Amino acid sequence: MRRISVLFAIIGLSASVLISCKNEANQQGESSAENQKREHKGERPPHNGDHKEPPHAGDRKGPPRGGSPEQTKTLEEIGGYNIGDVATNFNLKNVDGSMISLDHFENAKGYIVTFTCNECPFSKLYEDRLIALHNEYEPKGYPVIAINPNSPENEKEGYEAMQARAKDKGFTFPYLVDEGQKIYPQYGAVRTPHVFLLDAERKVQYIGTIDDNAKSPEDVKVNYVKDAIEALEKGEQPNPNFTKAIGCPVKASKA
Repeated sequence: MRRISVLFAIIGLSASVLISCKNEANQQGESSAENQKREHKGERPPHNGDHKEPPHAGDRKGPPRGGSPEQTKTLEEIGGYNIGDVATNFNLKNVDGSMISLDHFENAKGYIVTFTCNECPFSKLYEDRLIALHNEYEPKGYPVIAINPNSPENEKEGYEAMQARAKDKGFTFPYLVDEGQKIYPQYGAVRTPHVFLLDAERKVQYIGTIDDNAKSPEDVKVNYVKDAIEALEKGEQPNPNFTKAIGCPVKASKA
């Protein structure tokens, strides 16, 4: 009798194992079929538990975190200078302690007024190009005049930090602080860097970016500022006379 009971127990256990294996196989089959459907649609299968795969390159869509570095507003929306407007003179403190105005540059044929800063990655990418631009065109009457429009509430953008940056990089052009942040709104600078090319009469002839490749100077195909200056030298109007500035948004004071 005991042998019969043991025999029934073994049979019951075997049947239970078979049913469990069959159910698991069915679930795996269903899961595999579902995953095949997802893959056919270009979807990734779900993961069980807390296991997470590292993100795949190309999965993320849209601009990088923090938004696009490209200027989004039109000149009219910004409310600064338009092409042909006469720029107001300024008198701003240079990193060497002197005061610089547009009158400082005698016999100037134009002015490459550039709003830039210490910390923006795009500004840093263009520092060497600004030095080269000034060294090439200042002798021809077109000096670079750099202005930091950012609020000094960030110590890394303050006057002493500007002095250190100018010294470290060997700036050959003036690097001015926009005290009170009064000048950049007049011009309509919204990014760093942001260039405003003025002619001898201080009329705005070009507004925008320096060239067409911020990240790689070796791959630049169009030098917008250089081309604009060459056009003025020929007595022609720059074409294009406007491009969207590429860089970091100007940081206004919180006060």
